[in-house]
Amino acid sequence: MKKKFKRPIDLKKIWETCRHLKIEDIKEYRRLRKERRERILEERRNSPRGKQMQKIYGFMNRFSLFFHALLACGINLGIEAVSRHSLIEAFQYMTGVPLVFLYNAFMIFCTFSVVYLVKRRVFARIIISVLWGFIGVSNGYMLMKRVTPFNAQDLKVAKDGVTLINNYFNGFELMVLVIGIAAVVAWVISMWKRGGQYQGKLRRIPALLGIALCIVGYIWITDLAIEKRVVSTYFGNIAFAYEDYGLPYCFMASVFNTGITEPNNYNEKEIDRITENGAINKNEADNKSQMPNILFVQLESYFDIEEVEFFTTSEDVTPNLHQMAQQYSTGYFKVPSIGAGTANTEFEVLTGMNLRFFGPGEYPYKTMLKDNTCESAATALAALGYGTHALHNNGGNFYSRSRVFNNIGFDSFTSKEFMNILQTTEKGWAKDDVLLQHIEDAMNSTEQQDFVFTVSVQGHGDYPAEKVLENPRIKVEGIEDEALKNRWEYYVNQVYEMDQFAGNLVKQVEKRKEPTVIVFYGDHLPTLGLKAEDLKGRYLYDTNYVIWDNIGLTKEDRNIPAYQIAADVFDRLGIHSGTVFNYHQERRKTKKYLPDLELLQYDLLYGKQYTYRDHTPTKEGHMIMGMRDVTLDKIIPHLGAGYSLYGTNFTKSSKVYINGEKQKSTFLNNTRIELNESELSEGDVIVIRQMGSSDTVFRSSNEYIYKNGGLEVQEGTGTDLSKSWVSQLHEEKK
Repeated sequence: MKKKFKRPIDLKKIWETCRHLKIEDIKEYRRLRKERRERILEERRNSPRGKQMQKIYGFMNRFSLFFHALLACGINLGIEAVSRHSLIEAFQYMTGVPLVFLYNAFMIFCTFSVVYLVKRRVFARIIISVLWGFIGVSNGYMLMKRVTPFNAQDLKVAKDGVTLINNYFNGFELMVLVIGIAAVVAWVISMWKRGGQYQGKLRRIPALLGIALCIVGYIWITDLAIEKRVVSTYFGNIAFAYEDYGLPYCFMASVFNTGITEPNNYNEKEIDRITENGAINKNEADNKSQMPNILFVQLESYFDIEEVEFFTTSEDVTPNLHQMAQQYSTGYFKVPSIGAGTANTEFEVLTGMNLRFFGPGEYPYKTMLKDNTCESAATALAALGYGTHALHNNGGNFYSRSRVFNNIGFDSFTSKEFMNILQTTEKGWAKDDVLLQHIEDAMNSTEQQDFVFTVSVQGHGDYPAEKVLENPRIKVEGIEDEALKNRWEYYVNQVYEMDQFAGNLVKQVEKRKEPTVIVFYGDHLPTLGLKAEDLKGRYLYDTNYVIWDNIGLTKEDRNIPAYQIAADVFDRLGIHSGTVFNYHQERRKTKKYLPDLELLQYDLLYGKQYTYRDHTPTKEGHMIMGMRDVTLDKIIPHLGAGYSLYGTNFTKSSKVYINGEKQKSTFLNNTRIELNESELSEGDVIVIRQMGSSDTVFRSSNEYIYKNGGLEVQEGTGTDLSKSWVSQLHEEKK
């Protein structure tokens, strides 16, 4: 076999060629290259296959609108199949609600109208198809990992999402993702060269008119579809909305339809009428000396199990809450969503604002409150001297709460990162019992009355279809389907423990012997496929509430929507503080109550804030994260490499930094952290940081200098508790 030798690169010759290269040579090279390309294309066109394809292309160009319609229907069916994880379900959706299917297909069809502006029409069609495919695949994958579908807000936090990629993809899935993206990119690039160009004359003015006609037609059809209730502008459950109204419409609604549209009659005169020339901004109490502590406890996916009619339980699932309901005010609690949307119930409770005025499926926490200040129950009570605290046994960055709570006036927020969670559910969610000590800490942190807003997480789905509870306390009877029975049995046992938490909280508060009111309520129904006919109340937007107190409030049973609950409780206590809450108290039964509420909400969030008359109650946040300082007491070297750090208030989110560099550490308990690979030198600086997702620094300990085998604390070098944690985070990043 003859051995092949590769000719070496002649760098000298290349240099000489480049050195003597002229602009005319470049132009000539490009001219020859263009002629060669045209010659090749001409040969392809004149070949037997080329002539045959020209006839096909000509036919398709003449009837391109028809083929675009077929392509749009095919893409719509494909992305729905991926989203629903079933081609059969997608087909049933297409045949079951054909008007919805065709409406979404028409939306996709309209996006193909832009291809008439370019010569590379095949390539343009591919790009548009790939973009729709990306939305469909992203939605399908998101629904495998969480309850909430893919929406525009996910794109806005894509940067943070990259840091959480390991939470969504395992190693194999990540490899498939990278290979898949690379393959699609390579194919798209190849089609730029191979897709060919339209040979006819481009008629851009008729094309622009056609695009305009598509836009006008889409707007008209959308208005008609809303009027005829083919689609809706309100999503009670965003996951259900995607199933009912289709991915294209719901995703685009999340892109373009956010916030509150300016009402036609919005002006300063109307706002003066609504606010009684600013009088509604008052912050008063009938008797300040007798104001009680106020606790709101939002129970994840809680409702009264006795509302369900198709099964029974072996014993009372919520004995404590039932006992409270017999003695104290209770009723149905109307929430803005079903099966998901915890943050939206929070939003209505805390701000008193009605979510129906916002875009369909919108989360104001993400679109508005993450970066803007707003009045809330916290600011209303702070104006009367209350300490204001928020607690949640889940991540502080979830739903952007760490920033939102800062912007709506809370003094402190204790999230999962500041809790030693020893007990979790079989699905990995923190049990609610851990909240008891932190509620106590919040109430002990001030001399005055406290407002404590607590969000639980134990009842969170997904509820397992397989049997994970070997010996459940509560047994479900009357459900034949084994998987459904397992799901309900798991759920009711979580609710039973949530009820125990509620009972223990009442006992804990009673021991304090302080005047206190506790509002327990559920944020939404669980994701267990409930239908209206399954419930006694025949309504899917109702959970339950009960208001416990030790100050002798009169029992008043009535149904209350989430956005009115705070105003109602304040009114019972003689508290008249906060613009929106005062509005509810004074205008709830008037004729123009809801239209005027929409005007007021628009003015406060998106308008010129005529309400405040140049005096905004909440100008900037001042919230700190956590209630307890992390301290280091001593350091013990190992016999080999590494050290043991001893201190107080460590959690799994406590991370050790030496001279600004994060160390590999092992959390053992709330007083001990192991550093097995670190090496310390005289004068090194040690700091413990409480870290949230996306490497967010929530709070830092004082600096400790390593000297003579011990630690020397540098007082005043930790997180400044007199300033907002957000402002300090920004300062640190500069």
